Amino acid sequence: MCAFNLAGVVSALNSGEVIVYPTDTLYGLGADIYNDEAVKKIFLLKKRGFDQPLSVAVANLEDLEDIAFVDDRVRCIAEEFLPGSLTLVLKKKNVVSDLVTAGSDTIAVRIPNNPIALRLLGIFGPLTCTSANIHGESTSANVDDIRKDFEADVMVYIDAGKLESLPSTIVDLSEDEPKIIREGVIPSEEVLKAIN
Repeated sequence: MCAFNLAGVVSALNSGEVIVYPTDTLYGLGADIYNDEAVKKIFLLKKRGFDQPLSVAVANLEDLEDIAFVDDRVRCIAEEFLPGSLTLVLKKKNVVSDLVTAGSDTIAVRIPNNPIALRLLGIFGPLTCTSANIHGESTSANVDDIRKDFEADVMVYIDAGKLESLPSTIVDLSEDEPKIIREGVIPSEEVLKAIN
């Protein structure tokens, strides 16, 4: 695990700053999901439209249940695949700002299988988990390259070395019928099999 000042990272997040942190797939841009001004910074940094929702990372199933409605299907696949490269689209709870979800009543949530991310999320709480790139461009595998995009606009960069992986698989469980939104690291048939 890379060395980083956890207290400094938490302090930056508490102050409404944006950080770059590692996940199990790529580097993500993190901000406090309960701070609308911090979330706005993410959209502006990425040059991303406010009509496009941001995904969220949490440390565990309990934290997931704080922000989204969880049923037995969710618990079943969480037990099998999480932490891991799976994003769940679920009905959101009112504690989550419409800014994060672009006005949608659903939220995309991950529990990334990365020890740094899990430690940070466990101490701070839910963070935005959108890829650390300018919207529409590819995400760099190295923090040095990401830093060139954002410079001093991002307060903290946690460097965990080169990160490149397929993106997470996205499954929508917000309705009765599960739907695969994006094929990723975990094969969709495995996810559907676990649900059924």
